[in-house]
Amino acid sequence: MTANAGNRLDDAPLSRFHKKLALYSSGGPFLDGYVLSVIGVAMVQISPQLRLSDSAEGLIGASALIGIFLGAFAGGWLTDRFGRQLLYTIDLIAIIVCSVAQFWATDPVWLFVLRLLIGMAVGADYPIATSLLAEFTPRRFRGPLLGGLVVMWFVGAAVAYVVGEIMLSSLGDDAWRWMLASATLPATIIVLLRHGTPESPRWLANKGRTEEAEAVLKQVYGPDVTIADLPDETEERENVDLKAILRSGYGGRMLYISVFWTCSIVPLFAIYAFGPKILDALQLEGGLANIGEAMITVMFLIGCVVALLGVNRMGRRPLVIHSFLWSGLALLLLGIFPDAPSGVIMTLFALYAVIIGGTQILQWIYPNELFPTEVRGSAVGLASSASRIGAAVGTYLVPMALTGWGVGGTMLAAAAISLLGAVVSVLWAPETRGMALHEAAALTPRPAQDRPSGRPASV
Repeated sequence: MTANAGNRLDDAPLSRFHKKLALYSSGGPFLDGYVLSVIGVAMVQISPQLRLSDSAEGLIGASALIGIFLGAFAGGWLTDRFGRQLLYTIDLIAIIVCSVAQFWATDPVWLFVLRLLIGMAVGADYPIATSLLAEFTPRRFRGPLLGGLVVMWFVGAAVAYVVGEIMLSSLGDDAWRWMLASATLPATIIVLLRHGTPESPRWLANKGRTEEAEAVLKQVYGPDVTIADLPDETEERENVDLKAILRSGYGGRMLYISVFWTCSIVPLFAIYAFGPKILDALQLEGGLANIGEAMITVMFLIGCVVALLGVNRMGRRPLVIHSFLWSGLALLLLGIFPDAPSGVIMTLFALYAVIIGGTQILQWIYPNELFPTEVRGSAVGLASSASRIGAAVGTYLVPMALTGWGVGGTMLAAAAISLLGAVVSVLWAPETRGMALHEAAALTPRPAQDRPSGRPASV
């Protein structure tokens, strides 16, 4: 196969199919943001009604994150083994069933288990949906579309706070039950929209199912596209399996992705799980705390949109470094001045929310670009699972940290994590801007003069 093989796909225009696939794939991140954020509002009623201790409150807040840790790796392995299409729907059906069951939860253990299962289903969707989108999307649009999935996380979070506040003020003592069950509606809509999505032709070709792969290519790209237009990834690197993720160049990539992802979500998820409680500690009380959290969510959304507009122009490496550095400084100021006026507090939170957008969109771009087709789902799942260990621990410790360290100490700890992400990114962050998917995943990078940035393609 020639060196330009696959360019017809990598350089294809953005079609209606690509836009629909990006929208449908964003359903998982939307539900993730929704279920992880609505618990923050629901906890206002759950804690007194179920008489939760700080420890139990932390466990329920972290339960979905623990589930994501379990589900992301399992989903990644399953999607590499059985394909993207089948699991693309099954995981959302599980979310629907468990969300409905939360309405009848009567004790902390039952609620913890259900939210754990929801987290597993959400985590499984990450590698499934992102692998499918990455393998269909032309290189010019891959970064923005993959990063756009994270925008939907914040849309889901914003909707959760609005819905939660409305239910809290209108549905009485059972409002928390309706909040937790409300994820059923968007999950059902997404399942219906995803029906009929084709399998990834790259995955089919990798499994030797060339006739099916060619049929999908013709369906999506036109009748003159054939299997010969798929790049031969084996020419770019040695054959790999899951074990190769943990050794050679892929081991270095996996280490960076796991650390960077962890540092980007630990402070963010802690803020979302207990946002109203944190803002209350910063003298923003009651409904104002929930409204403040919704406003911050809008700023997160703005930050992600700004990052999407700049990711191809600025490049992956500069974006992740600056995002970590300046957002960490905003958290540092919150930690040093926790008694500042409300306007200053909200301004610093808003700055953090806008600036951290760069690291958020790269959570889906980097892993999907740095690993080959046969292990892409497993790699994304493994990185997502590894990051959720830290996120779950951090979320679990937030109530106790607020009690023991105060809000200032808690914010200082969050700042330290973000600044660690900046240091690690300076040392290890790769640049994959402008590369075809098989080039970015190859262990041997293109010569520096052939790349847009001149930065190394691997850690």
